[in-house]
Amino acid sequence: MASLRQIRSRIRSVKGTRQITKAMQMVAAAKLKKAEFRLLAARPYARKMNEMLGRLILAQTGELDNPLLVRQEVHKELLVIISSDKGLCGSYNMNIFRKAEEYLASREKGHVCLGIIGRKAADYFKRSEFPIEFAITDLGGTVDYARISEVAKRMTRYFVDGTMNEINLLHTNYISTMRYQPILEPYLPFRFKEPQKTAKSGGEVHLDYIFEPDTETIFDEFLPRYLTTKVYISVAESFTSEHSARMIAMKNATDAAEDMIDDLTLLANKLRQAQITREISEIVGGADAQKG
Repeated sequence: MASLRQIRSRIRSVKGTRQITKAMQMVAAAKLKKAEFRLLAARPYARKMNEMLGRLILAQTGELDNPLLVRQEVHKELLVIISSDKGLCGSYNMNIFRKAEEYLASREKGHVCLGIIGRKAADYFKRSEFPIEFAITDLGGTVDYARISEVAKRMTRYFVDGTMNEINLLHTNYISTMRYQPILEPYLPFRFKEPQKTAKSGGEVHLDYIFEPDTETIFDEFLPRYLTTKVYISVAESFTSEHSARMIAMKNATDAAEDMIDDLTLLANKLRQAQITREISEIVGGADAQKG
C-alpha cells in the first residue's frame, strides 16, 4: 500500500490536473458560444441561398448548361474529411474516422483521393492506402472564410477540369451542445432536391419572379457562391461540434478528478487515523513498560 506521503503527493498532482481541465472546459465553453452564434447566424443565409437556387432551376424552361451540373461516370472521387486540429475532445474525431473508414471500405482503391481539413485527420490518414490530394492543418478551430473560399475554388477546379468526377463532404453536423453526428453529403456534381408539395401551396409551386438578364446567367454566377457557402457551413458545423465535444470531455475529466481527490483524501485520512492510533498505542505501551 502507498504511504501517506505518496498519497498526499498524488492528491496534489490530481488537483493540478483538475485545475487544467477546468480551465480548458471554460475556454471551450467560451469558444463554443462564439462558434454557435456564428453557425446559427449562417444557417438561415445558407437555406435562403438554397431556396433561391431552387427558384432559378424551377424557373428555367430549358436544360441548364453548366459544367458543375454534368454527371459523368465516376472514375476519380475526392472525399473531403473535416476533423479537428487539436485533441482532448473525446470521441469527436474517432466518430469521423470510423464513418470515413466504412465509406472507403466500399470504394475501389485507386479511385478515391482524400481532401483533409484538420490536423488529426491528416495524421490518421497519412499512412492509408488512399492518397491525400490536399491538407489544411492550421485553422485551429477558427472558421476562416478566405481560406475556406480558396478550398472551395480548388475543389470546383478539380471537378471542372476533370481531375475529379465526384466530390463528397464528410463532416460533423451540430445538433445541440450534447449531440452531434458525422454525416456524408454530396458536393459535386451539384444536385438539387425539388421542394416537397404541401397542402398550403395547393400541390403547386408558384413562381412569380422576373429574372434579369436571364435565369441561366444568374445561376452560373450564383452556384459557385452557394458551393463556397456549403463548405463554410460544413466547417462551421464541424468546429462548433468540436468545441462542444471538448467542453464535455473536459467537464467529464474535471468530475473524474474531483472523484479521485475525494477517494484519495478518504484513504489518506484512514492512513493518518491508523498512524495516530499506532502512535498512541506505542506511547501507552511505553508508559506501561516504564511503570513495570
